[in-house]
Amino acid sequence: MRYFLELSYRGTDFHGWQKQPNAPTIQEELERAFGVILRQPLEIIGSSRTDAGVHAEQQFAHFDVAEPLPAPDRLIHGINSILPNSIAVKNLTLVKDEVHSRFAATHRCYQYRIVYQRNPFLVDLAHTYRPILDVQKMNEAAKLLLQYEDFECFSKIHTDVKTFICQIAFAYWEPTALGITFHIKANRFLRGMVRAIVGTLLEVGRGRMNIEQFEQIIISKNRKNAAAQAPACGLFLTEVGYEWNELLN
Repeated sequence: MRYFLELSYRGTDFHGWQKQPNAPTIQEELERAFGVILRQPLEIIGSSRTDAGVHAEQQFAHFDVAEPLPAPDRLIHGINSILPNSIAVKNLTLVKDEVHSRFAATHRCYQYRIVYQRNPFLVDLAHTYRPILDVQKMNEAAKLLLQYEDFECFSKIHTDVKTFICQIAFAYWEPTALGITFHIKANRFLRGMVRAIVGTLLEVGRGRMNIEQFEQIIISKNRKNAAAQAPACGLFLTEVGYEWNELLN
């Protein structure tokens, strides 16, 4: 029996989603909690492998068990009582046995949140950025992302992927009460892609790079030409989309 797990987490205290030796991760904490409640070891596979310090307002994962889970609501309550306060399980859904949380996803949405002044209530939940930014030019540059599909220039070097092709549906900056937020949606993302895009767009906003130079970086397919990644604290995975009518039994 395969179940989809919906959850959210604050990534500050974790070294990303994926298990690794001698470092706390989201996957490790989930497998530990489910193992205690279900009294059996299991592997939980995430829809997106968020990096260290990155947050998720909506994340999905899947796992397999031999028998249907009784009383899912009670199970969720029990698991949440074991998990750290920075992780919360929301829903459990029985799906077809062959459905994979990562490969079945139709799209993912991220937000990158910037505030202009230090805010004690947003520590590790937004990037504090003081320089004045030309948001209009940043949005003009962001529109260029929709015209291309190969984003090797924004991918971490030596990453294990077969293709750098991503189809971006939208990418734009929006003013907020405290700063600005970058919104981006695509069918898939490369490792470090959103933070590299944000870091490079900030160079455009500061006047250190013009729109033509931004486009040339995309065309170059060379990560060394793009700017440094923006800090992880401002990045949120906000939505993972599925064709649910195709997933359910």
